[in-house]
Amino acid sequence: MLWPKAVRDRLKTGGDREVVQTYPYRSACPSTVWAELIQGASEDLLFAGYTNYFLWTQVPACSATLRQKAADGCRVRFLLGDPAGAVTAQREVIEDVALTVSTRIRMSLEELAKLADVPQIEVRYSAAEDAMNHVSLSVFRFDGQALITPHLARLVGHDSPLMHVRRRGQGGLFDRFSEHAEELWSRSVPLQAPVPQA
Repeated sequence: MLWPKAVRDRLKTGGDREVVQTYPYRSACPSTVWAELIQGASEDLLFAGYTNYFLWTQVPACSATLRQKAADGCRVRFLLGDPAGAVTAQREVIEDVALTVSTRIRMSLEELAKLADVPQIEVRYSAAEDAMNHVSLSVFRFDGQALITPHLARLVGHDSPLMHVRRRGQGGLFDRFSEHAEELWSRSVPLQAPVPQA
């Protein structure tokens, strides 16, 4: 009430304070943002995208960086969709693109197989009962920051919007999305079988 409306319109208050940036497309988020967030994390990296494959095309030296993060004591987790799951097959019909969902997952699995000797890097599939919730919302967490992509209708991930948030307090956007990802992780299935081949 003390500030003029013009000032209030330009200052972030409440939940808005956690929003760092928004992008109309995930692909519009610069690769430098991804690289800086991964480099800046020291405790916990959680990649809860359904496919996650684009990390290796967007982040330079992604595997080497993840290996170093793990060596420095950072926990690194990947939550993927099951490439043979019913929701994956359904999503492939919906998207109707040459680079299918299962292929994109297998691309991630191929890269992650090269890091299998690093025990701090955990890889799991989301549980079958959670697959629909997983495929519709990707959460990528870097300690107290996150990049979030709600997947729109028939669009592939890079065509869906992205929001960059930073934790500012309890119960905000960061916590809400982080809790969603942790809930999916809590019921996820560790990979037991050899990595599926494309």
